[in-house]
Amino acid sequence: MTSRPSAGPPRPRLVVVGSGMAATRLVEELVARGAPARMEITVLGDEEAAPYNRILLSAVLEGTHRPEALTLRVPAWYAAQGVDLRLGARVLGVDRERRDVMLVDGTLVEYDALVLATGSIPSLPPIRGLVRIDGSLHDAVHSFRSLADCERLLSVLPTCRRAVVVGGGLLGLQVARALGVRGIGTEVVEGADHLLHQQISAPAGRVLARDLHRLGVAVYTGARAVRLVEGPHGPALRLDNGATLDTDLVVLTAGGRPSTALARGAGLAVRRGVVVDDRLASVTDPTVHALGDCAEHAGRTTGFVPPAWEQAGVLADILCGAPTSYDGSRVVARLRATDLDVAVLGDAAAEVAAGGEVVEVANPIAGSHRRLVVRDGRIVAATLVGDLSRIGLITQHFDRRTVLGPEEPGRLLMPERTGASDDSAVALLPDDAEVCACAGVTAGRIRACSSLEQARDTTRATTGCGGCAGTVRQLVTHRTDPVALATAQRGI
Repeated sequence: MTSRPSAGPPRPRLVVVGSGMAATRLVEELVARGAPARMEITVLGDEEAAPYNRILLSAVLEGTHRPEALTLRVPAWYAAQGVDLRLGARVLGVDRERRDVMLVDGTLVEYDALVLATGSIPSLPPIRGLVRIDGSLHDAVHSFRSLADCERLLSVLPTCRRAVVVGGGLLGLQVARALGVRGIGTEVVEGADHLLHQQISAPAGRVLARDLHRLGVAVYTGARAVRLVEGPHGPALRLDNGATLDTDLVVLTAGGRPSTALARGAGLAVRRGVVVDDRLASVTDPTVHALGDCAEHAGRTTGFVPPAWEQAGVLADILCGAPTSYDGSRVVARLRATDLDVAVLGDAAAEVAAGGEVVEVANPIAGSHRRLVVRDGRIVAATLVGDLSRIGLITQHFDRRTVLGPEEPGRLLMPERTGASDDSAVALLPDDAEVCACAGVTAGRIRACSSLEQARDTTRATTGCGGCAGTVRQLVTHRTDPVALATAQRGI
C-alpha cells in the first residue's frame, strides 16, 4: 500500500521527459528511495505504448518474443507508486524562466526539477530516393527505432523475400539476423571497412562477417548505399562500388543521434548531446538534468543500456539529496541475436593508444576472436566474438580491476575445459560475480530469488539486452533444485 504524505508545505515537482529505458530505471530508483512520498513525479512519454525494452525489439521482429513481453512497467504500477505517467504526451517546448513544459495540446506542466531522458532519434543517411517529393518515405524503406516501427515492419514481411539492412552496427546486425531467421534473404551494407567498427577490431569484424555468411547473411563493407532506384524486378539499392542490390525492403539502422531539439530550444548547452556536469545537471541550468542517450558527460555520449542505468541510479541519489556525483560510465555492450555472440568491455582503441598491451586468441575457422587489453596487469578493455564462455570471469576482473599474473590473461582467453557443462560453470560462479551487466546484478542476488519472475521484478536482470537470460535461469534452477546444484558442483 502506498503511504500518503502528511499535510505540509508543497512537495517539489519533478518532471521526467521521456519514458524509455533510462527514464523507467530512474523512476524505479526513485521509488526504491521512497521519493514519491517527498516529491510529485510526472513522467511524460510521447509514445502511446507503456514503457518497453527497445533492446529486445529485434527479438519481436525475429518472433522469439511477443510485443507485450517487452513491457518494463505497466501504467498501473506507476499509479500504485504515486507517480503520474502520461502516455502520448509529446512535449513541444521547455520554458526555463517559467519552469514549465508545454505539451503539443497546449497543456502546461510545471516543474522544480526537470530530467531530459529523450533518448536518440534516427537520421536519414544521404541516399537519394529514400524520400518522395511530398516528404514521405518510399514504401520499401523502414526505420527501426520504436515498437511502432517494428510493428510496421512485421506487417510487410509476409510479402518480402529480400531485404537490405543499411548499417553494420549492433542494431543493424540484430535486425539482419532477425530477418534471416524469418527466412528473408538479407544483405548488410556498412560504409566502414568492417562490421561493428566502433566496438571491435578489423580481424574480429572479419570473423563476425564470416559468421553472418555462414548464417546466410551477405555483408558488404567499405561500401555506401547512394541511391534507391526502381529496377526491373522492383526497388534496388545502388552502392558506390557499382553493385546494385535488388530488394523488397530497406531497413535503416545507421545514423542515430542524441535527441537534443528540446534542449536546444530551451537554450541549454548542447554539443553532440546535452552537456552535463558530474551531477548530471545541465552546465547551463542546474535545475535541468539529462541522462541516457541524450546526455553528454566529459565529452562522451553512450548509447548503451548499462551506462544509462548507472546514470539513473546516480541521478536518483542526487535528486533525493545525497552528496554523490557521477564519474563516467564503463562501456559494456552485448549483441543480442540468435547464433551471434559478441561482448565488448571498455574502449579497446583508446586503451591501446594509452599504452595497453593486447592479448589475443583467434580461430576464424571456428568463428571466434577473443581480445584483452591489459595495462599495469589489469584488464582495461575486452572484445569477444563467437565464444563468450569466459565473459563472466573477464567482466568480474574488469570491474574489480584485478591485478593479474603474466599468464592469466592468456588463460582467460582459452575455451572452457572439454566436458565442462554450462550448468557447472554457472553453479560455480561466486556470489559477487556480475551476471547482468545492464542492471549490475550479481549471482548472489539472483540465487536469493525463488523464481525467474521474482528475479526480473526485484533485480531487473534480463530486462536490458537479454544476454544474461540463460545464466539467470540456470542460477534460479540451481537455487531451487539442491540436487542439480550438487551435481553441477561435482562436475557430474
